[in-house]
Amino acid sequence: QSRHSRHLGACAAALQRFGDLGDSGDLAVAAEQLRLARRELGRITGHVGAEEVLDVIFRDFCVGK
Repeated sequence: QSRHSRHLGACAAALQRFGDLGDSGDLAVAAEQLRLARRELGRITGHVGAEEVLDVIFRDFCVGK
């Protein structure tokens, strides 16, 4: 499906950015790229983490604004 392809492409891009950092990269930036890759895979497999739920709550229900 095109949705799977889009998420897989975003995952691959995040992993590429992670790999491009090398050993001298910022640890926080590396962790963020891995987090983004995991999130994209989760969107394919249906795994939803707490972070995604909180994103929806804050985006759709105006909590904390």
